[in-house]
Amino acid sequence: MKSLIVQKYGGSSVKSIDRIKRVAERIVNRKKSGDDIVVVVSAMGDTTDELIALAKAINENPPSREMDVLLATGEQVSISLLAMAIGAMGHDVVSLTGAQCGIRTSDVHKRATIAGIDTGRIQQELADGKIVIAAGFQGIAKNYDITTLGRGGSDTSAVALAVALKARQCEIYTDVNGVYTADPRIVDEATKLSSISYQEVLELASLGAGVLHPRAVEMAEKYRMPLVVRNSYNETEGTIIKEDVIMEKVLVRGIALDENIAKISVFEVPDQPGIAFKLFSTLAKGDIHVDMIVQNVNRTSVNDISFTVNVDELQEAVDLTQKFAFEVGAQKVEYDQGVAKLSVVGTGIVANAEVASKFFETLFKLGINIQTISTSEIKISCLIDKERAKEAMVAIHKAFGL
Repeated sequence: MKSLIVQKYGGSSVKSIDRIKRVAERIVNRKKSGDDIVVVVSAMGDTTDELIALAKAINENPPSREMDVLLATGEQVSISLLAMAIGAMGHDVVSLTGAQCGIRTSDVHKRATIAGIDTGRIQQELADGKIVIAAGFQGIAKNYDITTLGRGGSDTSAVALAVALKARQCEIYTDVNGVYTADPRIVDEATKLSSISYQEVLELASLGAGVLHPRAVEMAEKYRMPLVVRNSYNETEGTIIKEDVIMEKVLVRGIALDENIAKISVFEVPDQPGIAFKLFSTLAKGDIHVDMIVQNVNRTSVNDISFTVNVDELQEAVDLTQKFAFEVGAQKVEYDQGVAKLSVVGTGIVANAEVASKFFETLFKLGINIQTISTSEIKISCLIDKERAKEAMVAIHKAFGL
């Protein structure tokens, strides 16, 4: 019996006709080895950003529903071109949109979640001997509206399809050789990891490492779907992401940097029970993801509350926060896009005081001020000035000998 492999190729892997042809060759060679193949593809290169710019040239605040209709076209271009390239090589192939793949989602536009997958169409195409090229990042709601899954949603599409189809593994192809101890485009000395645990890579992804989307890792861990991160341009063995990875005496496994965040501060909020709940429930209803929360208690029965959000959600978050501030009588709301979140990740590092000491000592020696600190069992994060974030990342990587 043939095994099924789900592969996912990101936008950089299909950004040009030459690269699409190269990906087609890789897929065909894998098919020849005897595996059934389902391939999930992102939009070509910077297509999504270009489509967003087009929309904003028409309407500075375009409706979410129409944005989903627009953005979904990016993946449809890449899947059709890739299918044509494979077909030109003499192989049976079919391209399918998210809806045609049976990907059913919630009705939240721009950040939909997958509710279920009807694999009937894909199974039939595979039974007919075809390679299936599936559009990532998109699905269809109950009312048949096109929906998108948010930035990085193609990773989630790939893992979800792998789980639904009971694939042997899900392979994520990108422009780096695997998961590194730090972003190799920033840190020259970064080392590729042969394996890493779901929890560690989930923290790295959540903290801005950019290798995988956090939702995809969460799903893979939940269903124990093996993930492999590989380079689409060479045959280098990638990084295996699995349940447990034993690394004796290795505390820090990686460093992540997220520059796509902003800090929002609300000043002189009345010090009353339920105030924080009111603020963050308001943001939650707006589907705004909040990170790194700090509350400073003042002596005059008021507090200052600061938190971080993704830059893509900044304007909406500021609008909601200003509405909250007006309702409760807070003094003012300010935001700062000149910040970045730097993190170290590794199993059990919070229990080892030496890690935190070395982390903060390195920043102190660089003369970098820490604005906010956040910890969990396997990570320590701090908010610092964006202008010096890359310099700090290189120094932290060196300090821990990674």
